[in-house]
Amino acid sequence: MGVDPSKVPQITLNTGDKVPCMGMGTFGSDRFTPEQVSNAVAGAIRAGYRMFDCAACYGNEDQIGEVFKAAIDEGVVERKDLYIMTKVWNDMHREVEKSARKSIADLQCDYIDLYFIHWPFPNYHAPGCDVDSRNPDSKPFSVEEFMDTYRQIEELVDKGLVRHIGISNMTIPKLEQVVDKFRIKPVACEMELHPCFQQQELFDYLRAHDIQPIGFMPLGSPQRPERDIVATDIADMQVPEFKAIAEKHGVHPAIIALKWAVQRGQIPIPFSIHEAEYVSNLNSTQTEPLTDEEMATIATLEKNNRLVKGQVFLWPGATDWHDLWDEDGVIVDCPDAK
Repeated sequence: MGVDPSKVPQITLNTGDKVPCMGMGTFGSDRFTPEQVSNAVAGAIRAGYRMFDCAACYGNEDQIGEVFKAAIDEGVVERKDLYIMTKVWNDMHREVEKSARKSIADLQCDYIDLYFIHWPFPNYHAPGCDVDSRNPDSKPFSVEEFMDTYRQIEELVDKGLVRHIGISNMTIPKLEQVVDKFRIKPVACEMELHPCFQQQELFDYLRAHDIQPIGFMPLGSPQRPERDIVATDIADMQVPEFKAIAEKHGVHPAIIALKWAVQRGQIPIPFSIHEAEYVSNLNSTQTEPLTDEEMATIATLEKNNRLVKGQVFLWPGATDWHDLWDEDGVIVDCPDAK
């Protein structure tokens, strides 16, 4: 049961390296234990997954590292065939190498394939905090701060600790301030992407700059943390037009969401602790594609349904979570934007 990894379609990054068109997330959403997550990773490797999206702040890298080591030691997979992604957390922007080395040690992976700046500012919040938590030391986006963090990762590439660099939770106004400052171009941008939140303008911007979009919450994340749920949120997989396409194909709406993501050109990174679900997720790359008409229908389902609003990262003086996302085309309160 599973998919032959060699049969999973690949995407070519701007370095020429090829990666799977689908990965597996490892964020337990404050609902699943590190053991549950690492057990799912172990099953997923055997089911054919080769790309895994980790992060220091998920609190499970050491358990996942045991799984990676066991799979390699047992000959299930070779290290060179895994594409391991992780992220520097907000409180380590001034100590990026220390953070990377800890992730490498915890994940027992020798090097990181793709290292992301998790959020584009050093605004720290405690794990599991509630939505009203605020850190009085939080600050708005700064070009200088971001580029200092980025340059530290560029140095890790030089040292062989990191192969590729990624950015995450960015906006076009922020990218416009930094895109001409990279010595080593980022290969990918991780962002929230699902049928009711397609971020078409940012998606097109990234593609135009040859930066691969990687979509988290590709199913609209019904299992996201309680702090990220508000009454106005839309459940993507319950939208009638979407359900109709799933019924036509005789599959769960999750499969349609993943097919749409892959055919559109982003890399989805769904997560499940259930074997039947993570196997069927990967298997969606092997079955009949959506028609052009179905893709066009899903394109009309955009509802600006942002689910990760980021309230806990707001700085003193910010109005509300909309300030994090530069919705008026300028970076809110940026001290050094040109």
